[in-house]
Amino acid sequence: MTATHRRPRVRARGGSAVRDVLGLMLLPVTLVAAALPGAFAGGGTRRWFGGRGESQRADAQAAKDAAAAAFYELDTAQRDLNISIETITAVDSSPRARKAVEDFAALGRRIDEASHTYITAVDEHDLDRDDLEQSVAAAAKTQLTRAKDDLVRVKADLDRFAQGLGPLLGSAETQLARLAPAVERARQALLGASNALDAVRASGLRADDLAARLAALAPELTKLNQGAGQHGVAGTLQRADQVLRDAEAVRAEAARLPERAAEIDRRLVTLRTRAQALTTRAGQVEPVLSELRRRFAAACWQDLQPVPEQAATNVRQAEEKLAEASRARSEQRWADATARLSTVRALLNATDEAVSAAGDRLNRLNAVSKDPQAEIERTRFAIRDAQRLAMAGRQTPDPRHARPLDDAVARLERAVAGLEGRHPDYWHFLTETEAVRQTATRVVSAIRDEMSGSA
Repeated sequence: MTATHRRPRVRARGGSAVRDVLGLMLLPVTLVAAALPGAFAGGGTRRWFGGRGESQRADAQAAKDAAAAAFYELDTAQRDLNISIETITAVDSSPRARKAVEDFAALGRRIDEASHTYITAVDEHDLDRDDLEQSVAAAAKTQLTRAKDDLVRVKADLDRFAQGLGPLLGSAETQLARLAPAVERARQALLGASNALDAVRASGLRADDLAARLAALAPELTKLNQGAGQHGVAGTLQRADQVLRDAEAVRAEAARLPERAAEIDRRLVTLRTRAQALTTRAGQVEPVLSELRRRFAAACWQDLQPVPEQAATNVRQAEEKLAEASRARSEQRWADATARLSTVRALLNATDEAVSAAGDRLNRLNAVSKDPQAEIERTRFAIRDAQRLAMAGRQTPDPRHARPLDDAVARLERAVAGLEGRHPDYWHFLTETEAVRQTATRVVSAIRDEMSGSA
């Protein structure tokens, strides 16, 4: 079966268009001019002013874009700087910090004004309008450029202000960086103190005072856990440091408590033995005083008369304090025991000095009564040594040095003259020669200080 295809008939449409054009060509010129816009309008109209008009629109749009960029940069910088200000105020309440906050607020008002000017300029000019006039585009460009310049100026001031915040911000950031580690160290210190206290109690020592001190830190730990948001960064840092120090002190004392108990036991034994020895020595003072009274003038021994009675009183008081210290040790009142032992030691030291003074006095008086010349020569040597140093490199000595040395010579001569007679006051003589040597020593020290200062 053979199919037969009929060629389709195509209807020519171009002839009508040609006829329309030919018809227009035959019309008068005035009618052609009137008909052309309608022929090419395509069903609507738009005003295209082209050339300079489009350039004005483009310039205005460029000004708008530049202002928008400046606005965005300023807004970003302000947001970033606001974070810095919040960081500073969270940590620092100093006058400098308060001044920075005030200055930032003033800049914020300027930023608001510049932003308002920019937004107003944008709202007043629709650069996408088809019927935008050249004059309107030019005015928009001018207004938007002015707004952009204001934004740029404020941004520059904001940048300078941010640079000036460097020290304050650095200090604030440092404190914030310290915050979490400081709080954690405080917590760990409290835990360490608690563990040390438990270990001490396990050894049989009560340590009630340390337990009370540790319990007193509990409210501070609560505040640390509440955080800087409630108590401020500076306050939290200070609290963390204080808790750390206090907890470390409790831990250290708890760790040392067994050793402290043993030390108190040793001191009780040592001081008790020393008190017994001083009781024996105090009984030997009376024979020494008897010999002093027999051989020397009253001025040589009169100040030693109360020594035996005072020594006995001191030893008795020391023994009473030893008993109190022993009771405090048994009751584990460590601070009381230590305080009582310190009192015992002071009493025994005073007694030891007084008892020793009587024997030393007798020995010195014996020596000077046998050979006073040795004491005289010793003192004269000290004076001559000071005089040689005072004359070193000089024709005449400095009056500041010569006068006390001359007085010392005269004082020594008077002391030597006082040895004449049947019962000389040897003790006065010894105190005078000692005073003369001290004067010479002071002069020597002054000269050497001046020499070292001028070197």
